Amino acid sequence: MAASVQGGRIGNLPAEANEFIGRRLELAEIAGLLGSVRLVTLTGPGGVGKSRLALRAAHAAKSAYRGGTWLVELSDLRNPDLLTNTVAQATRLAEQTLRPLLEALCEHLAGAPLLLVLDTCEHVLDECAHVVQELLAHIPELRVLATSRQALGVPGEHLLTVAPLPLGERDDAVELFAARASAAVPSFTLTDANRAHVAAVCARLDGIPLALELAAVRLRGLALDRLLEGLDSRFDLLVSSARPRLARHQTLRTAIGWSHELCTPLERLLWARLSVFAGGWDVEAAEFVCHGGPLSAEDVLALLASLTEKSIVTRDGEGVAGRYRMLDTVRSFGAEWLARLGEEAAVRRRHRDYFRWIARQGEAEWLGPGQRMWAERLTAEHANLRLAIEECLAAPEPETALELTGSLWYFWFACGVAEEGRGYLERALRRVHERGGSGGGGPGGHVRGGGDAEGGSPEHSLAVWAHRLVTVVPDDLEAAESVSAAYVWLAEERHLPVPALPLTGASLAVRGESARSALLYGGGRQAPAGDGGAEFFQLMTLALQAYLLAGQAAFERCASVAERLRQDCAKRGELWMRAWGDFFVSLAGIGLGHADEALWSARAALTAKWRVHDRLGAAAVADLLVAAHAARGDDELAARLLGISRRLWRTAGLPQLGRPDTTVFHREYERRLRASLGDTRFAETVREGEELGAEAAIGLALGGFGMEDDV
Repeated sequence: MAASVQGGRIGNLPAEANEFIGRRLELAEIAGLLGSVRLVTLTGPGGVGKSRLALRAAHAAKSAYRGGTWLVELSDLRNPDLLTNTVAQATRLAEQTLRPLLEALCEHLAGAPLLLVLDTCEHVLDECAHVVQELLAHIPELRVLATSRQALGVPGEHLLTVAPLPLGERDDAVELFAARASAAVPSFTLTDANRAHVAAVCARLDGIPLALELAAVRLRGLALDRLLEGLDSRFDLLVSSARPRLARHQTLRTAIGWSHELCTPLERLLWARLSVFAGGWDVEAAEFVCHGGPLSAEDVLALLASLTEKSIVTRDGEGVAGRYRMLDTVRSFGAEWLARLGEEAAVRRRHRDYFRWIARQGEAEWLGPGQRMWAERLTAEHANLRLAIEECLAAPEPETALELTGSLWYFWFACGVAEEGRGYLERALRRVHERGGSGGGGPGGHVRGGGDAEGGSPEHSLAVWAHRLVTVVPDDLEAAESVSAAYVWLAEERHLPVPALPLTGASLAVRGESARSALLYGGGRQAPAGDGGAEFFQLMTLALQAYLLAGQAAFERCASVAERLRQDCAKRGELWMRAWGDFFVSLAGIGLGHADEALWSARAALTAKWRVHDRLGAAAVADLLVAAHAARGDDELAARLLGISRRLWRTAGLPQLGRPDTTVFHREYERRLRASLGDTRFAETVREGEELGAEAAIGLALGGFGMEDDV
């Protein structure tokens, strides 16, 4: 993620892919409504342009929302229980808390006017209604703009029905078709001579924007008059007489069906098989998941290019890093076609197996030079990973779910999705228990959430270990120690070759019981994971030693151990754990009075933590930057960084660790900086830091360090 400073603007709105056409009255009405009501829902049939209208309205309103304008795309969400997680991730709240996530989300979003855009709510309607109602009740500054084919049914909701575009020869439908036709065929120009034909095409398609855009692309191979003739041949390939549809839905399906009919048989087959993806895919994934029968893996790239030219598929990015996706309505058409072909189960299994392989590859390569790439890749594939996990959980045997959820320990632990990982791991472990395992009489025999600490398979050991790893956060240390005790008992009872990680010691140290922690701590054990897990264990051992030494103020020894950690990580080309080495070197430097060296190491740590999306680590490093700058006499910058630190702790889901009334660190530096700057200037400067957007905040914290390398 680039560290470019974009003023104080906060949010995640994507750039608009092309020029927005028309809807001036609707945009004005939305702007007026958001000024007077707190929930506006845009309703209307699929393809009518609700999502694009909401995005344009959000872009137009950005300046009014100091707390940000945030888009939450829900079309790829299959499990309603993950709605809150999805909102949290979209608004940059890392899931490092065992508090109820909705409570953490309310606290994270409170404090400044903000706009939340929930796009495509109809398939998770009940959960959307619940979450929106809770957010509105607890965040007075919040406005919500939703798109849905149905009303949410929340008190105070204002509905705005999005109609098709006006159809006159000088109206929006004609303007939209002409703009998209010119983009598809640069030689096309709207003239007085062809305007009537264009208006007839728009009328035939009822002014539905998606239908117009699909039809405009056909001009690459058809003259305008032939296009109009083709639209008179009605296609609705998948509609049964037992399922009557509204006229506008029928028109849209006719337009999509017509595009489908103009595809070659192999293009149609690929379209159908691609419908199993959620959140997009890359070429490698499409080749693995979609090949078979008449469609070879070698054919996929050329066919993807053809479907892109036909606007069935859209592409983001260039080269091998490019990703493809389909609009939800187009994907639904493909999914129905896949079911008619009788291939749905087989293609979903290939999708599941591909992402199981991706998870294993990522685990094996996580502690190496590809770490940043894997963090980016798994973040991009998050929706597909969810889909694969759900497929595993639905399978008759639970081993695949244990393997997949356990193999992703590094994603759950390091990339800010610990809460979601805990939920999946608990569901997988619960399935083992429900299948009738022996379970039983050892201490802590049940994993928090219902999973059973029985069974000696490598998959089970890995899942228990991963669950333990993502459970150790300061919110619920008792649960972490219960899991630890259960696993120690399991290892001894079943004579497993892989005893537990020394994270019990870490959790005790968080409480300040460092002496007992040092006694419990022991090295030389192996982790119940693959090669990636074993290496992680070795590096974690050094990190824990540095942590304990810092807690005992043995700063020279802490720096020595942390330097060894940095060197071991450097040999592997590893970023994330090396950043903890930089963190402890910086902490030791502050303790020894070496502020300049501490500042350099802290900035190195922050660069790496931000690259792999570790917001909890970034928040911890921000505290060190406050200390280093204060020690150098940079009081205004230190105060601004204190505000950034508070914001980062909130985005990590642990705001209580960033509040000055509960943190000794923050209390001490607040006292010192307030005395130096005065109450008024101190408060203003801290607030400036809190209100910075993420990229601007990180850019300020780094002060140019590493910025040339796309932080």
